[in-house]
Amino acid sequence: MRTRLNTIITAVLLLAMLIPFASCSAKSSSGNAPKQETVNSKILVAYFSAQGHTKAVAEKISSITGGELFEITPMNIYTEEDLDGWNEIARGTRESKDRSTRPEIANNVDNFERYDTIYLGFPIWWFTAPTIINTFLESYDTEGKTIVPFATSGGSSYGDTEKDLRVSAPKAVFKPGKVLNGMDEQQIRQWIKSLK
Repeated sequence: MRTRLNTIITAVLLLAMLIPFASCSAKSSSGNAPKQETVNSKILVAYFSAQGHTKAVAEKISSITGGELFEITPMNIYTEEDLDGWNEIARGTRESKDRSTRPEIANNVDNFERYDTIYLGFPIWWFTAPTIINTFLESYDTEGKTIVPFATSGGSSYGDTEKDLRVSAPKAVFKPGKVLNGMDEQQIRQWIKSLK
């Protein structure tokens, strides 16, 4: 009888000793578990860069936001003659002035639907975005997406850019766009923070 009582007491004592260890172990494993994000926000940094200026800004935005970088590549690459803003018959000038043009794009974004926010970059041509940006927007379902336009410019202001882009993404949410010429990474970071 005494032996049986000793066995029960020993078992109870061992159990009492193990409970704190089990508790610590559970806390430890839950503390190391990755936190579940409540919102699965994915960022795309898509840009068209005819001369490399917009590309440099897009790379900074991608670095700051962790967004995936995507270059919008024209089916027919723009030559220096195409980009002569002083020439009325240059391709870039004609496309900018005729907002119905839709230059073809050679590549596409895989799984576009997984992105919530699209930073959309381009040079300013004649106070607005090149119409290849309209082609890009019309290639995907942008309903409910947040679009953050950004631009570089050789002299033209932002002008009617947002109005001209909304035509191609009427159900998207547009954040105020900006020309980011000459901004360093810190200044771009501050601009991104100001959007929230």
